Amino acid sequence: MPFKYAIAATSVGVVDRQKLLDLCYEEDSRAAVDFNVVMTDKGDFVEMQGTAEGKPFSRESMDTLITLADKGIKELFEAQKKALESLK
Repeated sequence: MPFKYAIAATSVGVVDRQKLLDLCYEEDSRAAVDFNVVMTDKGDFVEMQGTAEGKPFSRESMDTLITLADKGIKELFEAQKKALESLK
């Protein structure tokens, strides 16, 4: 069955009290909180996995991280669109 929507993924997390987008290995390994987020180009979630690596995190922190992931994924869709258009 073919995909009906474009799909993109990113990671977000809290490292040294800063909320970061697209964590590299070093940042991910030090993150107090990290999420992997997969979304469609329609804004629906395919997967979301979040973990507190020490103390629990607040709903406000989660909402902020998901908003950051959404922003990053939208940027990925724009980059994908431009790349595909350049092939035409």
